[in-house]
Amino acid sequence: MATQSAPGPQPSPRGLVTLITDFGTGAPYVGIMKGVMLSVAPWLRFIDISHEVAPQNIREGAFILATSWAYFPPGTVHLAVVDPGVGTERRPILLVGPNAFFVGPDNGLFGWVFGPPWEDHPTAGPRPLPEGWQAFVLNQPRFWRPDVSRTFHGRDIFAPVAAHLAAGVRPEELGKPVGEVVALAWPRPEPVGRSALRGEVVYVDRFGNLVTNIPARLVSPAARVEIAGHTIRGLRRTYAEAAGLAALVNSFGLLEIAVPGGSAARTLNAGPGTPVVVNPAEV
Repeated sequence: MATQSAPGPQPSPRGLVTLITDFGTGAPYVGIMKGVMLSVAPWLRFIDISHEVAPQNIREGAFILATSWAYFPPGTVHLAVVDPGVGTERRPILLVGPNAFFVGPDNGLFGWVFGPPWEDHPTAGPRPLPEGWQAFVLNQPRFWRPDVSRTFHGRDIFAPVAAHLAAGVRPEELGKPVGEVVALAWPRPEPVGRSALRGEVVYVDRFGNLVTNIPARLVSPAARVEIAGHTIRGLRRTYAEAAGLAALVNSFGLLEIAVPGGSAARTLNAGPGTPVVVNPAEV
């Protein structure tokens, strides 16, 4: 068992809670969670990052959280619920960083928040906490709803804990300290032959853009990119420069395949896991 890292100064709660779920916007679940939180602290403010995570897709939820949380003010509480293991032995967790709090299931959702996963390449399994981070297994029912369902911990555990936390309850009061959280593996691009690099699509956004696991520093502007039987020669600087299928570096600093005005995912019948080869690569 990893030991708890040396605690750093905890951020001051700001009464701001973000939400990431796979609940969608047509069902009542997100509204119910907000109602529970407002019942604890009526002054809370909410920002919905996304409720369109594909159902039970922990990896997609982890990617959205990892690429968004750092843009919020220090002290923000990030509530993330993509929880196919609800009601099982998976741990309910509170993660505390130098600038933010994270509440949700310990199933891999929070394993990529310590830094860009395409730089530190986490492996699957328990991940020791970096210096200055703390984690707590939520085990104090007095901060939960009175009757806890086996199928909706978002309502009965995570929402009230997030609200108490945002209202100023200290993390130490909410759970037992632990020294690690569960992480999912980030696929590492692999060399192919003498000068090529094989990666894969890791995320598809609303526009059908295919986000890969290949960081910009590994791609030459003149590279040849191969995907789903198509070859793209050279990188474009903007979507507007492209006519048809194009490769470019996106706002996360990752290689992306796009069809401006269309959908690369539909055009190529591609999605997460689709191989992408860059040749030559800057390796």
